[in-house]
Amino acid sequence: MKNSKVLYSIFLGIACIFLVYVCIDSVVTPIRFEQKRAEREVLVVKNLVNIRAAEAEYKLINGRYQGDLDSLVLFLQNTPKKEVMKEGSLTDKQLEAGLTELKATRILEKALAKAAAKLKIEDKDQLYAYIWENDRDVQSNGLSGFRRDTIYKNMIETLYKGEYTAENIDQITYIPYTNKLRFETEVNNDYTTSQGIKVPLIEVRAHYNTYLADLDNQERVNLIDKETKLEHYPGLKIGSIEAPNNNAGNWE
Repeated sequence: MKNSKVLYSIFLGIACIFLVYVCIDSVVTPIRFEQKRAEREVLVVKNLVNIRAAEAEYKLINGRYQGDLDSLVLFLQNTPKKEVMKEGSLTDKQLEAGLTELKATRILEKALAKAAAKLKIEDKDQLYAYIWENDRDVQSNGLSGFRRDTIYKNMIETLYKGEYTAENIDQITYIPYTNKLRFETEVNNDYTTSQGIKVPLIEVRAHYNTYLADLDNQERVNLIDKETKLEHYPGLKIGSIEAPNNNAGNWE
């Protein structure tokens, strides 16, 4: 009888310890899940923002978005980024007279070409100095001291400030914390607004089942269920193929 009481006490103690463990785990598990989710989403968001920057440059040059990430990488590797170096600005009086940046640039380009042919030189500083002093169209339009030079820079270097090279730029296309799973990319380059304006659209996504796949399964299922019921995308994404939203991220 005494042995039975001892065994009963032992089993009761074990049961109590187990219940305490279950209670603690039920509190700790969601906290741990959210901490790891937050840590991982920092890198997922970073890659989404990097893809957004690349797609913006692609659209600027091509007038549409690129739905194939391999092609986007090739674009970054092989396309220089065009920038306009500016010196001087148009006054209100010039603008009111109908002078625009485009018109001013064309006047300068024409004058520079004439000066280069006449002087037989290519030095831009010397050519600008000459046309500011001698070209009638430049002077009559008040463009002395006005300069616009188009330069070409390395696209990857310019966009990502040296963080990536042509050899590793493809890293931005992979979802962190996965075995090189690519972001899901969808484009709608034929979207037309109610006003009849054609607006290319893009959406880039990473589902919770990708970068959270190895975390607590029940917590992930609960998270997906919650976001789905709220009619939110269960993961991180930028843009929308249903309506223009300036390619905003759903975390912003």
